[in-house]
Amino acid sequence: MAQTPQPTLFSTPSQDGHFEEGALVAVLTTQPLGRALDYKAPEGGVWEGAFVEVPLGPRKVFGVVWGPGAGDYDYAKIRSVSRVLDAAPMREEMRLFLTRAADYTLTPMPAMLRLGMRAPGLGDPPSMRHVYRLGETEPGRMTDARARVLQVLRDYGGLAFTLGELADSAGVTSSVVKGLVKLGSVHEVETPRDLPFAPLDPDLPSKDLSADQAAGVAALCVGIKGGHYGTTLLKGVTGSGKTEVYLEAVAECLRAGRQALVLLPEIALTSEFLTRVEARFGARPAEWHSGITMTERRRTWRMIAEGDAQLVVGARSALFLPYRDLGLIVVDEEHDTSYKQEDGVLYNARDMAVLRASLNDAQVVLASATPSLESWSNAQAGKYQRLELTSRFGAAVLPDMRAIDMRNETLASGHWISPSLKSAVDARLAAGEQALLFINRRGYAPITLCRACGQQVGCDHCDARMVEHRFLKRLMCHQCGETKPMPEACPSCGAVGRLSAVGPGVERLAEEAAELFPNARLAVLSSDLFGSARAMKEQIEAIAAGGADLIIGTQLVAKGHNFPLLTLVGVIDADLGLQGSDLRAAERTFQLMRQVAGRAGRAEKPGSAMLQTYQPEHPVIRAILGGDEEAFWEAEAAERMAAGVPPYGRMAGIVLSSPNIQEVFDVATDMARNCAPLRAIGAELYGPAPAPIARIRGRHRVRLLVKAQKGAPVQRALAEWVAQFKLPSTLRLAIDIDPQSFY
Repeated sequence: MAQTPQPTLFSTPSQDGHFEEGALVAVLTTQPLGRALDYKAPEGGVWEGAFVEVPLGPRKVFGVVWGPGAGDYDYAKIRSVSRVLDAAPMREEMRLFLTRAADYTLTPMPAMLRLGMRAPGLGDPPSMRHVYRLGETEPGRMTDARARVLQVLRDYGGLAFTLGELADSAGVTSSVVKGLVKLGSVHEVETPRDLPFAPLDPDLPSKDLSADQAAGVAALCVGIKGGHYGTTLLKGVTGSGKTEVYLEAVAECLRAGRQALVLLPEIALTSEFLTRVEARFGARPAEWHSGITMTERRRTWRMIAEGDAQLVVGARSALFLPYRDLGLIVVDEEHDTSYKQEDGVLYNARDMAVLRASLNDAQVVLASATPSLESWSNAQAGKYQRLELTSRFGAAVLPDMRAIDMRNETLASGHWISPSLKSAVDARLAAGEQALLFINRRGYAPITLCRACGQQVGCDHCDARMVEHRFLKRLMCHQCGETKPMPEACPSCGAVGRLSAVGPGVERLAEEAAELFPNARLAVLSSDLFGSARAMKEQIEAIAAGGADLIIGTQLVAKGHNFPLLTLVGVIDADLGLQGSDLRAAERTFQLMRQVAGRAGRAEKPGSAMLQTYQPEHPVIRAILGGDEEAFWEAEAAERMAAGVPPYGRMAGIVLSSPNIQEVFDVATDMARNCAPLRAIGAELYGPAPAPIARIRGRHRVRLLVKAQKGAPVQRALAEWVAQFKLPSTLRLAIDIDPQSFY
């Protein structure tokens, strides 16, 4: 039967983007179809950008009206949109942002759309609901189940839960919650499902600003008042008050009636930051991160779309929320590697923030004491405005920094704290001050070795060693998350009592510190030691209030925390990040060491930082100690430019994975032999080669690396190259534009 194309009239929306009933509309769904499908507009018509439910085979799925239908199928056979969801339509700039982001990252549009539709209960109608919050009274008889319910409510800082969410989070039945309601220990309240957030007042008094800060605020406000796009690198030494500067930019954005977004790299920072926001604006902003409940997630998504959330504080995925009028994006600690999404859709939130702002006529503030080389070079080239805060706020001064040459230290076997560092810690503790010992390794030891057969205990599903976590009494794979109890016998040879921990982790360092400083109150800060963000926040607050003398921490401590009593930072292995072939190794080591050292001396008392190193003459170590950051960036930039690598060249990583090792190598070899589209743009192809971690979750991994000149059309060439090959169903291919890691 011949197909009858739909007349153009039916596919044309009115000037305001409305499609009449029966008109053909293209609906993009989150299903992996690769394209939008045609449907008929329902009774009453539908708006462009509307969230809809449509039939797809025997199922009904959600999607977005993306535009006019193609009209290339028999009109009589086309099905209608089932219903239009009660949600503000996706705005044109949001659809354009998702499209541009998909094009840049070579991500299929359905996968990109999923990032923009992460609202639980999106299809639910408005209604009342019962929510549960912490009450004022303790139950007369405390059971383990009751204690878990109350602890969950405390951990989430007073956020509302539905009955099911609270019971599931606490691992109890709903009757336990209901029983606590009767006792007054939990409050049950009926509220509308989604309430607007309390208004923020930008005209409340702000803190007194230094001359540097005031100049920075004035410069940022010019761009915000202008209502146009611009990106600013806000570079300031640790403790210089960058947060106060960009909060005043947020205030100016709110005065203009627009929405603002502040991205933070670590959920542990969120609670401390929210307190500062509330003090500045008189109310808490909206939150978007893994620590909020599904109920709050739905409310936040809807209120942002309706303009009833003025400020959002969140993790990288907050970039994909449906802002009604986004005027400012702040990327705090913009250099942080956690802004790069390493699975699913592979994107860098810093770069996507710039893209989104350019489409919204918004301003971007990239804040860091140690900016990424990408941002530094863009500022050097004049693409970004650069603002600099050169001194610490108030009486605080930058810490004195020096190296401890470990070649001249005498250490007992199994010990890592040098005599020089021990003496410095002793002196600080005697003065009633705090000290921090830093090592960038989680767990007790990175290797568990059998002294009988020499085998290192590895993960069953990955080509990675399992890390001993002695506090948890388990071995853990940091690649796939697999855990198992610490074995008594060697899994390889069966020898009993011959397993030995090799190398230090944060837990082992804590054990040594307890031995060397028996009278000190120790606190260990590592992300895997806390069951919730609330528990982590409480520990950080206790340390800041003087609840510990000696802090043992991983890189978690480098991310913006303020410990007023902390005057000494000791870095156990400053050389650790310099190992390996990562092109960003020097940059990351420099950033991490400077950030960690910056925790010392942030109040009135001066601080110092001591770096244990076996390579004190290494250029990176010398740059860290010398403090001439511009000289470091210029040298690093010159090396990268000479090598033609980012940010002065383009790179893309291709990872093929399959349960069948022969299959993955055969496909990778075929792709390497047939790479004409890459050669056409002058790109170089390296590989195939086994990935550094060659197996993860049972899948064998092979890498190829594409390197091209800065202006080369890499995405177009990659798409054309990959399209030549029909991949087996068991094989996965991931393309990582601008890769940050090479594992």
